[in-house]
Amino acid sequence: MIGNHYPSLYSDPVFGIHLQWFAAEDEGRTEDPTERKIRKAREDGKVAKSADITSAVVMIFGLITLMAFSGSIIRITLDMIRYFITMSTSEMGTSSVAFTAVGNYLLRLASPVMAVCFVAAFLGNVVQVGFLFSTKPITPDFSKIAPNVSKWAQKSFFSAEALFNLFKSIAKVAIIVILAYVNIKSEVPRLTNAIRMSPFRSLTMVSGIAMRLMLETAVLLLAFALPDYYFQRHQHRESLKMSKHEIKEEFKETEGDPLIKSRLRQRMQEVLSSSMARQVPEADVVITNPTHFAVALKWDNQTMQAPTVTAKGMDNLALRIKEIARGADVPMIENRPLARALYDNVEIGDEVPEAYWDIVSVVLAEIYRLNGKAV
Repeated sequence: MIGNHYPSLYSDPVFGIHLQWFAAEDEGRTEDPTERKIRKAREDGKVAKSADITSAVVMIFGLITLMAFSGSIIRITLDMIRYFITMSTSEMGTSSVAFTAVGNYLLRLASPVMAVCFVAAFLGNVVQVGFLFSTKPITPDFSKIAPNVSKWAQKSFFSAEALFNLFKSIAKVAIIVILAYVNIKSEVPRLTNAIRMSPFRSLTMVSGIAMRLMLETAVLLLAFALPDYYFQRHQHRESLKMSKHEIKEEFKETEGDPLIKSRLRQRMQEVLSSSMARQVPEADVVITNPTHFAVALKWDNQTMQAPTVTAKGMDNLALRIKEIARGADVPMIENRPLARALYDNVEIGDEVPEAYWDIVSVVLAEIYRLNGKAV
């Protein structure tokens, strides 16, 4: 239960940084989380995921959609410009008509990109954590209205997460700067000649350079987000670590307090013994397996359709049933298959199934014969 399920998280360095530096042992939480705690955290919406992966995926697919629909976007934009120029010179133009037209054009321009970005964001999260729906992360928590300032400052500025986020932000800026420098430097001759081009060609060239730069940046950010996901998994695992006391308390909740279970077992034994003390002496016969099972049967042709099991037990309870039967002069018959079958398949108070009627009737007939009773 408390073994280390992810040894690589604590032994392998990431970019030379050992994640063990960020462990939770200093808080007394040295044990790996139980499956119950992991499951409960997931139900609360607490899972390991990297927002950078989702952002990069959304950026990549959004840019691809922009490039795929660029022709349509340009046509809709030109149509919109012509429409508003025409409407501005017409007496039919009103604010409500203009507002409706703006909404219509913006919807036509943005809906393909918005739809693709929504699907990309959804898939980016599902790939990381699986399908999960929980409202707890957005449920208002009034205890956070007045946060612990010192704890917030420590987590925001002096924690492993703050250090990692600082390193990550610097690396992102460096990636963007280097890519921008390389791309723009290689396009300087074309950019200097843009003044001799038509406005449309100049705009097309600059848009192409910008699109290529953003796409390359998005791909590199996606690659850079993988170590962030690794780090978030480790941090999530550390945040769920438990102390030995917490594990003991959880075990008591799920399995029950051993002391209480022992008392309940003792009480059950007392109740069963009391019931058997009344039921076994009234039985007609006790079917036994000499060392393990004992089943008491009673038969009354006036009130029963078939013999009824009035008591049964295994091991110590079987010994107790046989002891009571001897004290009450209840005959005992050894029949191992029948004793085991009745113990497994018939509950106390139930009638014997028809499948066992023949052999039980033979046993009762023998008992009645020995006691001089009519069958």
